[in-house]
Amino acid sequence: MAYICLLLSGAALLVNGLTLLGRVPGRDSGVFNVLVGGLQLVLCTAVAVTADGSLPALLAIAGTFLFGLTYLYVGLDALTGLGSAGLGWFCGLVAGVAVVFAVTNATVDPVLAVLWATWAGLWSLFFVLLALGRPIGRYTAWALVLASQTTTTVPALLGLSGNWPTGPVWTAAAALVAVAVFGGAAVLARRPHRSGSASDQAQTATPAVA
Repeated sequence: MAYICLLLSGAALLVNGLTLLGRVPGRDSGVFNVLVGGLQLVLCTAVAVTADGSLPALLAIAGTFLFGLTYLYVGLDALTGLGSAGLGWFCGLVAGVAVVFAVTNATVDPVLAVLWATWAGLWSLFFVLLALGRPIGRYTAWALVLASQTTTTVPALLGLSGNWPTGPVWTAAAALVAVAVFGGAAVLARRPHRSGSASDQAQTATPAVA
């Protein structure tokens, strides 16, 4: 279930990055986010019901549950114009939880710890963009696009094939990917673009994440 949710997150991150870049209409991405977030919440609820109170099982789905709520919130915001400030503060909370997951996985699964740290960075960008209103829409958009496949889709496919990456080499590779995501986004964000694009409008931009 976790790998399937990771695949869904990859799709949501990509669509939302393209939305911030003005390539996908907000209403289209809103519907998509509602579908992805709703499906993730249903899957997490099913696991929680069958977990029989197992704390490890509940902990394993806690992060996915928060991501599902984020996507659902993003979708409803895009479709109904709720306002993005509340969404931004919620993303700040999710970023903090992601840091906790990164720390707790540092010795258990270092690759997953690096991925959680990367997702914490993404959700921190949502917080800065939506809650604080800083004009980082274009940078956030490219970070989403780059992270969508490298930190969610590819790891999910590896996990589904029974080849989840482990060991110091893979951990170092994951760290390099994280650097490439945020560094590459900075480079791409500086490219010439149309003024007034969706990514320039921090107050009205709508993200979505892992």
